[in-house]
This record gives sequence, C-alpha cells and structure tokens, in this order.
Amino acid sequence: MKKYLGVSLLFSAFVFAGCGQQADTSASGDSTAPEKVVIGSVGSDAEIWTFIAGLDETKDAGLSIEVKEIDSGPQLNAATVEGEVAVNAFQSLGYLLSFNHDSDTDLVPIATTYMEPMGIYADSIDDIADVPDGAVVALADNPANTARGLRLLEAAGLITLSDDFDNGTGTPSDIVDNPKDLTFKLIDDTTGPRILPDVDLALISNTVAFEGGLNVLTDSLYKEEIDQNTKTSINVLVTTEENADDPALQKLADLYHSDEVKDYIEDNFGGTKVDVQEDITTLWQEVQ
Repeated sequence: MKKYLGVSLLFSAFVFAGCGQQADTSASGDSTAPEKVVIGSVGSDAEIWTFIAGLDETKDAGLSIEVKEIDSGPQLNAATVEGEVAVNAFQSLGYLLSFNHDSDTDLVPIATTYMEPMGIYADSIDDIADVPDGAVVALADNPANTARGLRLLEAAGLITLSDDFDNGTGTPSDIVDNPKDLTFKLIDDTTGPRILPDVDLALISNTVAFEGGLNVLTDSLYKEEIDQNTKTSINVLVTTEENADDPALQKLADLYHSDEVKDYIEDNFGGTKVDVQEDITTLWQEVQ
C-alpha cells in the first residue's frame, strides 16, 4: 500500500508541476500573442475585412481578426448586442439610428468607413428629366433606405419633402409636393435589380446594385453625393457602448483606411465605395 501511495503522490506532483508550467507558458505567451477581434459582416464588407485579416499590418497592430458572416442586418446587430461579435461592419448611420429606435438598443459607431452612393435606376428611361407622369417607383421596405431613397428623389428634383423630414425614418407620407404624381411600391431591397422591368424607377443601394451587375457610377440615372443630407448614408463600424473605447477596436479604422486596403477596394469594387474619414464623435452628434 505504501508503495502505491508513494507512486500516486509522485504522479500527482508531476502532473501539478506540468500544469503549473503550462499556465506560466500561456501567461507569458499572452503578452505577445495577437488580440483576437471577431467582426460580424456580410457580402462585400465581409470580403474586405477578410482581406484586412490577412494583412501583415494587422499582425503588426497586434490583432488577429476573425470575420463572422451573418446574412441579416438585424441579426448582425443582435449578435453585437449579445457579444457574439465584438464589432460589426455593414451598416450606415441611418440604418443604425433606425435599429436603435426600433429595438430600444444603444449601439454606437466607432469609426467611419465609406459611403456607397444609392442610385436611381431604370430599364427604359435614359435621363432623369424624362421620368413620365404617374411613374411607379420602387423603394426599399426598410426605414433607413426608404428615407434615403426619398431624399435622393428630392435631390433629383422629382419630389419635395417636409421641412421636418427624418433622414432615418421618413416615409412617402412626408412628401409635400409630387408634381409628376409618382406612385410608390415598397420592395425587399435585395430584389432591386430583378424588379427593374416591372417598375419605372428603382432606388437601389450600391451593394445590392453591384451584386446585381450594376455600377452606380455608370448605370444610374442619378446618384447620391456626400453632403449635409447624406451624412446618415455613411457606413460605420458599430459596437456596444461599453466596448466603444476598446483599444483593439480603435485600431480597426486605421487598418481599413490604409493605402493597401484602398487599392484593394478600388480594384474589386469599381470605385463605388467612396472612402470617408470623419470624426465619428462629431458626426454621431450631428445625425442624432
């Protein structure tokens, strides 16, 4: 019995010592190991962040980026709220404002990335001046893009909106002048390119247009420009209030706006993602 007890104690001491050595190794490794950041994204944004994840600059910044694709805006934001992802990259400020309002959450932007101009498209009209009376106009059936589309129609001179129009939640009921008697059809915003033969005009966000074979710079009748009324169309990186000052997340903007990433975006997305570097604190205050 004593023999077995001695062997048992010796084995236990060996295991304990081994465990202690493993913990020390892990602890010392943590000081130099890259910090993992999980980014929730979708579509072309996910492609860009996957590219960034593989850059030497990302490793030099002490980060290891994992891109988690989630094919739904509300689910991406929910995953951020629940901590499934640390930050998300897919939405405009207008979308974020609408989501926070509708879901009673307090997600916040931590950096600007780009603006993808929304465009007005048509199959059988060659000039915005030739839009006929009674034209049927397709608008995205989500609050942020409905409002954004209406602002674009106003900028094109087709309608006039009320003075108190909300750029995040405005609807066709806010139209105060409609000289061409346009009628509006709300659609799933991902179907814009496919329904062009069935309507006179369609307001299509750039990601959807690009994936449908359309380039807003060459194929649209009219497109957004960056101005006071399109600030809510700027895309941003979004996280929770408690994570907003996380040093690891603060490094993401510099990585995104690097020359190598700008070249990648230009080469792969036809110049349709306009780089935007604005002070996010000031911008967020202005659009709320």
